[in-house]
Amino acid sequence: MKPKKIVIANWKMNPVTASEAKVLFTQIKKKASLLKRTHVVIAPPSLYISVSTQSTKKSKNFFLGAQNVHTHTSGAYTGEVSAPMLKDSGVSYVIVGHSERRATGETDELISKKVQTILSNKMIPVLCVGEREHDQNGLYLSTLANQIKNSLIGVLKLDISQVIIAYEPVWAIGKTAGEAMDSHKLHETTLFIRKVLGEVYGRLLADSVKIIYGGSVEAENASELIQNGNVSGFLVGHASLSALSFSDILKSVDNA
Repeated sequence: MKPKKIVIANWKMNPVTASEAKVLFTQIKKKASLLKRTHVVIAPPSLYISVSTQSTKKSKNFFLGAQNVHTHTSGAYTGEVSAPMLKDSGVSYVIVGHSERRATGETDELISKKVQTILSNKMIPVLCVGEREHDQNGLYLSTLANQIKNSLIGVLKLDISQVIIAYEPVWAIGKTAGEAMDSHKLHETTLFIRKVLGEVYGRLLADSVKIIYGGSVEAENASELIQNGNVSGFLVGHASLSALSFSDILKSVDNA
């Protein structure tokens, strides 16, 4: 059986109220129930995880995610949330290394610890990597390679297939569909990411890792990106806050 594709909604610090979050959850879950070849993950603000837990139960292709996690399981870490807490709340996927977190000072070393923490708690890490600038000389590739290798330090061969790599070129985030990365360039980049993974884990294991794309995915470019971009799905930001727009993206992925 062909592996299912995956679309992850990163709601960031949205929506404003819990009631809005619940309505959006319900709308998206209804759309997700119609999909045959795609898993859907919603990663709301941590405050809304508890209100959405009931919405994700007894669903074969609809899962709950988190936007961050602490490396320790408990202790005096004001404002933080641990992996056991997330798992107990029904979370299956955890986003780490997002460019917005890296911008606050998170290092590859810290991110690698988070990846290991997530894996040890039997959840799936969604590791975000991506260059800030896309120079014509290809120097960005070394930046990307270093991010991948350093963020996976300590991750064993037997665990790497559980990791999802989310490629999010920072320069493409927040752009319109027409300004974002085109599918052919995306295809080339995913081949490069697999090459880097292969250098560490071997080609067979590298091929088992899902790579998804997270740079300005809209309903307008989703079909082209999923068909020709050589990715297993998307990490979607603001478009996931509209049930209608997100539904169009889900249809594109499911029909690819």
